[in-house]
Amino acid sequence: MEFDLENPLTSHHGDHSDTSPSLFLVESDHMPSFSYSKSVKTPAGFAFSFRRQAVSSILQVSCCFDPFLSYLAVNYLDRFLSHQGMPQRKPWVVRLLGVSCVSLAVKMMNRTKEVSLNDIQGNANHGGGIMFDTETIHRMEALILGALKWRMRSVTPFSFLSFFIHYFQLKDPPLKQALRARATETILRAQNEGKMVGFKPSLIAASALLSACHELFPLQFSCYRDAILSCSYVNKEMMLESYKEMQELAMEEYESVMDRDSSSDTPVNLLHRHFFRSSSSSEEEEEEEMKQSMNGTIDIISTAAAAAAASSTTSRSSSISSSCSDGGTIRQVEAAVDDIMMTKAINNRNKSKRRKITAAAATNYCNNNHDND
Repeated sequence: MEFDLENPLTSHHGDHSDTSPSLFLVESDHMPSFSYSKSVKTPAGFAFSFRRQAVSSILQVSCCFDPFLSYLAVNYLDRFLSHQGMPQRKPWVVRLLGVSCVSLAVKMMNRTKEVSLNDIQGNANHGGGIMFDTETIHRMEALILGALKWRMRSVTPFSFLSFFIHYFQLKDPPLKQALRARATETILRAQNEGKMVGFKPSLIAASALLSACHELFPLQFSCYRDAILSCSYVNKEMMLESYKEMQELAMEEYESVMDRDSSSDTPVNLLHRHFFRSSSSSEEEEEEEMKQSMNGTIDIISTAAAAAAASSTTSRSSSISSSCSDGGTIRQVEAAVDDIMMTKAINNRNKSKRRKITAAAATNYCNNNHDND
């Protein structure tokens, strides 16, 4: 039976409102530690940059799978790093973690379909890179499972959407579906940001629904906000802080879309630029008349500057010609080119050796950590 992020404690679909109290009780067990959540919020820190690279690796490896699978893999990543600590600053460590987390997520969510490790690694290997052997990936998976205490049925924000959506009392199914869809997009996007890691899954779900409500039903927003804040399971202060962060992410997304659209050649932008040029044409004509009325002053200055530039260029050209006529200079250039070609040949010969060394380092890393556990 495949794992469902919306119903992590059950194995069948339907109304699971009776499981909501249990979800609120155990959600903290599926979160990273407070110290880890704090460390990944600092943009200048190593934890922040490593997590960003690891999340990017997971998204790249899982690009051909369902986005919910990627979300589950990142959840495994955060919980593992929270327990194990930040590993070495090496590219192969990031890739090995990404592949292993995605592999575990695939086993949880795609149990009815066989997916090989070669298929998973192939998604991110179009441009070349390290291909880990099966034993190395399985050892890394064992490390992750131990750190997570085999709690693979993660409680995520998607587990609370059905609970909180009842507070909105939307009778029209299409409106409810639109609200859920927009909140889902917000949750998926928010996971990439370290600032949201420290909030409980229930708070992320509620704030995502409120953010979607503010966008889709602004007139009813205050009423729905008060309804959710009245929930006994919700910490009001943390809820408002989570919603504030969610709104900032939504604003950043909106600004990035506007910047991208403004730089593209859409019909609206082309019309805007054409109108701007037309409206400024009269100003350009006035400036041209002003230049012509300056009694040739600009022409005189330009002529003098051109003469000085020509003199300087002639002097530099003579110097260059003199240098190039020197046999020693030519031999130095030839020697430099020979060095470059030799360096390229050495790099090509050592390329396969470097990959073997990196694969061996990954195996040793997994073996050492497995022995320590």
